[in-house]
Amino acid sequence: MATKTSDLLAAAAPRTVAVVRAITDDQLDLPTPCVEYTVRELLNHLYQVVVNFQSLAARQAVDWSEKPDYLTDGWRERFAAETERLVEAWADPAAEEGVSPGMGLPQQTVGAMALADLTVHGWDLARATGQPYDAEPAATDTLHGFMDAMGDTGQKMGAFGAPVDAPPDATPLDRILARMGRHPGWTPRD
Repeated sequence: MATKTSDLLAAAAPRTVAVVRAITDDQLDLPTPCVEYTVRELLNHLYQVVVNFQSLAARQAVDWSEKPDYLTDGWRERFAAETERLVEAWADPAAEEGVSPGMGLPQQTVGAMALADLTVHGWDLARATGQPYDAEPAATDTLHGFMDAMGDTGQKMGAFGAPVDAPPDATPLDRILARMGRHPGWTPRD
């Protein structure tokens, strides 16, 4: 069985998994559009997101304070497997029902948070390592609705930067990135 969230994650995941698989060891210390993270740090953060949001789908508590190093032998394939588990966790219809006990938000919003991290951090990593990235159109549509509902709160909590102007010819992904405080034209030289 599938849910809207699992369908969106299933469509978005292969794009980010492909980026992660193509990152070379010599790129791990490069800067990313997330100024507080290098590629290595952002990979560890995204890995933690993928693992923790599996638990959040099952309404289990998660500990964000732990900062494990996921980049050990076989990490690229393990990331792909954990991302598949994320999709499976959100395929349970109960995952989208009610309010998250750990986050105090509707479960559907929590699922959209996972989609936002998977999509936007996929772009971050692609941009940092010189790879192409094209977001799933249904994901960007959903993320615009997510930002309408949660953008101000996310910015106050430090999850998003202050919005920046998107260029007039911005793609839907560029507009989401700008709403989250990223410069769509970012390069490692920035």
